[in-house]
Amino acid sequence: MYLPPHDPHVDDPMRFKPLFRIHLMERKCATVECMYGHKGPHNGHIQIVKKDEFSTKCNQTDHHRMSGGRQEEFRTWLREEWGRTLEDIFHEHMQELILMKFIYTSQYDNCLTYRRIYLPPSSPDDLIKPGLFKGTYGSHGLEIVMLSFHGNKAKGTKITGDPNIPAGQQTVEIDLAHPLQLPDIETLRDFSELSRIVLEVQEQVRREEQEEEQRQEEEDRSQQAAAQPAAKPLGGEGAEGEETAAGAEGTTQNKAPASQPFVLPMGVISRNEDYPRTCRICFYGTGLIAGHGFTSPERTPGVFVLFDDDRFGFIWLELKSFSLYSRIKVSFQNAEAPSREAFDEMLKNIQSLAT
Repeated sequence: MYLPPHDPHVDDPMRFKPLFRIHLMERKCATVECMYGHKGPHNGHIQIVKKDEFSTKCNQTDHHRMSGGRQEEFRTWLREEWGRTLEDIFHEHMQELILMKFIYTSQYDNCLTYRRIYLPPSSPDDLIKPGLFKGTYGSHGLEIVMLSFHGNKAKGTKITGDPNIPAGQQTVEIDLAHPLQLPDIETLRDFSELSRIVLEVQEQVRREEQEEEQRQEEEDRSQQAAAQPAAKPLGGEGAEGEETAAGAEGTTQNKAPASQPFVLPMGVISRNEDYPRTCRICFYGTGLIAGHGFTSPERTPGVFVLFDDDRFGFIWLELKSFSLYSRIKVSFQNAEAPSREAFDEMLKNIQSLAT
């Protein structure tokens, strides 16, 4: 398992932790060992669930327990996962979130499910190369996000989750058709000024979406009512408009300055104060927020800040919070893992032996 570095050091390398190992021996014999816990390897089991998915189960969960009980296990987990002790965490809300995460993860320490991650395709027109990024999420610590591009949109999907927003959800969405022109550095320090700029763009986006819906409805009515393909010119007009928008979008990105001064507005909280003080370009975007258990989810306005090819940020306007993201550069080869085909074949052999 690859763990993110300790919060809030997003530029530090990923941490590596073995979870299970498979011994292939002579006479088509194989054994699985669970590596979880602090008492060394012990008996485990592996099972293919479906395509691109398998699960491991520990048969000796007593190896995961500690003599000091749950309290010792929690303190050990805290040191390993967060790089700190409970006494270092003064914020009551943060203590609550950390405890929730420990309870949740420890419930499943004997049975884990693994799903293959398909990295997004890369295009020369992308703003930066898509891929996996480590990001700061306030009291939740560091989480892993996959950045992908979809025309005039970019999306950040959570690979790891938290008690509020689970894995698989789209944490941020960036509107590449709406770049933001930031004010001078002194004016940018005023949160109300940044808020005014972002909310104006949000209103513009809403109007454009409404106009597009109305245009689509009129087009549909014309096509239904016409006895002959009279709606064709309308379709051509729409296609032309799309091409123009795409061209304008490309021009906007190409004309972006190499760098411009950047500073967080007063009152915006950042876990990492070492964020870059220059950026390339900013875009309007939305971020997903929710209550515990993913209750009442809603998309809220924010600012996507591109610093360089490997770092970007997001200002959550409603939360007055800033997330800094840094690219994961590890090649995932230091585990000496077999190729995809070899690993799939190995799983099938173990499954056939088990049955």
